[in-house]
Amino acid sequence: MILSLTAERLACTRGDRKLFDGLSFRVSAGQALAVEGANGAGKTSLLRMIAGFLVPAAGRLVLKSAQTEITDAEERGKSIGWLGHHDGLKPQLTVREQLDFFARLYRDPLRPSLAQAPATGTSPASASRAGGADLISVLERVGLARQAELPCRYLSAGQRRRLALARLLVSERPLWLLDEPFAALDVAGQALIAQLMVRHCGHGGIIIAATHDPLGLGNESLKL
Repeated sequence: MILSLTAERLACTRGDRKLFDGLSFRVSAGQALAVEGANGAGKTSLLRMIAGFLVPAAGRLVLKSAQTEITDAEERGKSIGWLGHHDGLKPQLTVREQLDFFARLYRDPLRPSLAQAPATGTSPASASRAGGADLISVLERVGLARQAELPCRYLSAGQRRRLALARLLVSERPLWLLDEPFAALDVAGQALIAQLMVRHCGHGGIIIAATHDPLGLGNESLKL
C-alpha cells in the first residue's frame, strides 16, 4: 500500500528556461492534488517528472509504502497510472482487444489480473470468457460496452478518453497522474471521471492532476 508521495525542493529546466525551482509538497493516501498554472508553467513537466519520464534538475521524489521508501524513478513508475494527452491506441484493434492489451501490460505477477484465469484448473476457453467478462464490466463502467468490438479508429475523441479511463481502472495502480482529465469529455464524461476519482481516493489512492478546471474533490491546490 502506498502511504504518500513527497516532493523535496524539485527543480525543472527545459532548454535554457527554468520552469520551477524549490518545489515541495506531500500527498497522502486518499488525497488529491490539483496542479494549476498558466500554459507553459510546467504542469505537464511536473507530472512527467513524477512518472519518471523527466529527471529533476534538482531535488528528489519519495514514494513511501508500508514497507519502504522508493526514490528510484523506475520503481516509482510501477505504482503509477498515467492519463495524458496521447491515447496510445492501435487503430486496428477493437476496444476490447485494446483494453485486454493494457490489462496484460499492467499485469502484476504477484496478483490475479483482469485478463488472467480466475483459478487453477480452469480451462483456457472458460478463462478467456471470464477475462472477457471482466473487461466488458470495466467498459460498462466507462460507457463503452456497446463499442467493445468496434475498431479504435472509429472512436470519437471523447470515446478515446473514456477508453483511457478504462486503462486506468485495469492498471490497478495506486497513484494516478492525470493531465487535463476533463479534456474532450462531455458533461456526462466529466461526471464519470469525477466519480472515478472520488472512488479511487476513497479506496486509499492518490491523485495528482494538472488542470484548469476544479476537480471537485475538496483537494489541495498547487500553483505553478
